[in-house]
Amino acid sequence: MIRNYFKIAWRNLLKNKAFSVINIIGLASGLACFILIALYVADELSYDRFNEKANRIYRVNTDIVFGGTNLHMATTCDPMGATLKRDYPQVEEYVRFYNSNGSKLLRKGNEFIHETNVVHADSTLFDVFTLPAVAGNTKTALNEPNTVVINASTAMKYFGTTDAVGKTIETNENNSTLYRVTAVIKDIPHNAHFNFDFIFSMDNVQYDFGNYLSCNHQTYIVLKEGTDYKVFEKNFAQVAEKYVLPQASQFLNISSLADFKKAGNKLDYTLMPLTDIHLHSDRSPELGINGSIEYVYIFSAVAFFVLLLACVNFMNLSTARSAGRAKEVGMRKVMGTQRKSLIGQFLTESVLMTFVSLLLALAIAAFCMKYFNELSGKSLAITDLLRPGYLAFLILLPLAVGIIAGGYPAFYLSGFKPITVLKGKVNAGVKKSGLRNALVVIQFSTSIILIVGTMVVYRQLNYIQTKKLGFNKDQLLIVNGTGSLGKNSEVFKNEVAKMTGVNGASAAGFLPVSNSSRSDLTYSKSAVMDSKSGLNMQTWRIDYDYIKTMGMEIIQGRNFSKHFGADSSAVIINESTAALLGYKDPVGNKIYSYGDGQFSKQLFSYNIIGIVKNFHYESLRQTVAPLCFRLGDAGWATAFKVSTGDVKSLVANIETEWKKLSPAMPFSYQFLDDSFNEMYKVEQRTGKLGLSLSIVAILIACLGLFGLATYMAEQRTKEMGVRKVLGATTESLVKLLSADFLRLVLIALVVAVPVAWALMHFWLKDFAFRIDMPWWVFVAAGVSAMLIALLTVSYQSIKAALTNPVKSLRSE
Repeated sequence: MIRNYFKIAWRNLLKNKAFSVINIIGLASGLACFILIALYVADELSYDRFNEKANRIYRVNTDIVFGGTNLHMATTCDPMGATLKRDYPQVEEYVRFYNSNGSKLLRKGNEFIHETNVVHADSTLFDVFTLPAVAGNTKTALNEPNTVVINASTAMKYFGTTDAVGKTIETNENNSTLYRVTAVIKDIPHNAHFNFDFIFSMDNVQYDFGNYLSCNHQTYIVLKEGTDYKVFEKNFAQVAEKYVLPQASQFLNISSLADFKKAGNKLDYTLMPLTDIHLHSDRSPELGINGSIEYVYIFSAVAFFVLLLACVNFMNLSTARSAGRAKEVGMRKVMGTQRKSLIGQFLTESVLMTFVSLLLALAIAAFCMKYFNELSGKSLAITDLLRPGYLAFLILLPLAVGIIAGGYPAFYLSGFKPITVLKGKVNAGVKKSGLRNALVVIQFSTSIILIVGTMVVYRQLNYIQTKKLGFNKDQLLIVNGTGSLGKNSEVFKNEVAKMTGVNGASAAGFLPVSNSSRSDLTYSKSAVMDSKSGLNMQTWRIDYDYIKTMGMEIIQGRNFSKHFGADSSAVIINESTAALLGYKDPVGNKIYSYGDGQFSKQLFSYNIIGIVKNFHYESLRQTVAPLCFRLGDAGWATAFKVSTGDVKSLVANIETEWKKLSPAMPFSYQFLDDSFNEMYKVEQRTGKLGLSLSIVAILIACLGLFGLATYMAEQRTKEMGVRKVLGATTESLVKLLSADFLRLVLIALVVAVPVAWALMHFWLKDFAFRIDMPWWVFVAAGVSAMLIALLTVSYQSIKAALTNPVKSLRSE
């Protein structure tokens, strides 16, 4: 019987080629989107789960509110891990990561290479994370100074073999430092929240270790089996009282953490499960670029709805063919076929069509995979579906979709009464087709929501691009690594500044974009620092030309000047700092700090000589926090203000000057606006992906609408004939047929607007600076949907209106 079902189903597919093609394309489009998004979601949810102890590894986070600054850090103080392991038996092991600037210059042959995926780590790293060795012994690999562990790809890059244990790598640290390779590990999986090529020994870090007040280390702990991490977090209060408070009281006039908190401050330590970091953490500094659970939810919902739209199409198109198959059902029933056999037949057709659609969907997904990877920032492959878990998914998918999509048509068509259909009276009535109309409303509601979402995302991105930031990000060329030139860095800056097309130059170790250098220091309004007068803020070391080169505006006071020797102990503050200090006229007043040696126990005074207009030095998701400038050495990079149409030639000239001073050092540069755009890469990808999904959803919705238009045209054929005989014009008939569809789109608009507004309002909440959602966005989305619907149904409406009434009334 099953074989007979498939034989008849295949014949029906071939017999109704147009119907089959439309239905298969609709289903295939929905399935292709679903497969791609499913791969994306599965990859996002898989992060860090390859670690054997993944369910017991936790990162120690730090939250500090002090002096108007709110810090949410992925780091903690360097002794935290050792303290927890020593004092609490629940802690099995710990490891720390540290890197002050996130990069190193490493020699390969006669030149240096700028490597960015580098870190220093404790020797316990391999007792915490699962990083298998290709060569060497990871248990002892980082026990000594001047040792390094590299991955297999790096070993091939530098030595041409993975058998690199015992070989050395030279860095430019302290003029020249040799690191011995003690182990080669497999490349860290892409679905890890960190991915390093070089892991250097922590013993080489020059740091003031043992300091509970400085949070610069990513610290991970492994809790023993059965330990509830939420219960364990309560121990941090004791750690703070026992270890943090004694050090803090040496620099702040506080007697207890309770008094510290009463003054409106906060110091909390929390644990974050390893498997939550990628999707749930947006702290600073992260070890890699994290995703967002919000986007996983959004894309999962969109994938589900796109697939649902494809299933709705199948229902509409199948019921649209009801008049054509009614007599077939009637004849079968007269011949004794039971209803369950008819249901089995129609479900078999549905599953077969879904299976054919799945094959086409896989081809579409494979074809679009490169484009999808560019949008999502992934490296997915269609061969990922060959994994055991995915194979089961692919086998069950056509069965599930076929039954869901074909269920309603099967029960609908098999329910026809033989006498009724054989008399040609199979008319369910357009006005009574509530389910089909509701499905079309769902389709276009989803499409309108996607259109609104795409428009809002692009408007927010445009707002970010055009908003006045308080500095000029355009035409700023940043040359990286100029600090490696040593004394020649100033020579390099001055020589380039003389070139045609260069209008300004400045040492620029600190830049107003994420992932640049940052330095938090504690200050006080008075010579006695306590929890009330203290404030924590960013402190950037700049030179005399920085503010001018960056296009920042001093709104009160003056810039640093070589004519004032006392400027070495002066500061320029931003508006946020001025508001926090509360001075009527901050210029001329003093603030106090422990200086560069923040924990030297001696307060230094700094004269406020100017106020710079607030500028956005982090993402627009955040408010502008307190910041001050001080004169100092920040020469790891140099910024040049350029004004030339021939940027390529200028960069070539700058590189030539670089090679004169340091032939072995790599020349690296970027434009500041590119670094600025990098901060919003996730939003840019979301906008492009949303646009693509909107187009697919609208295409599928149009196919569904086409199916319903076909159905309605079939049901109203004789009505159109009678109306034409009585004098109705083609134009009036087209309006009559189209009005029903436009009404459905209007209902969809009413349903979609509040949902779209709520979703976009929720998304925009992540931005401290954001657009408003004007009414015209929703009107534009609605008008677009109506035009698309009108164009879709016009063909069937015009076709029905132009039909010769003699043909439609011949049987009467």
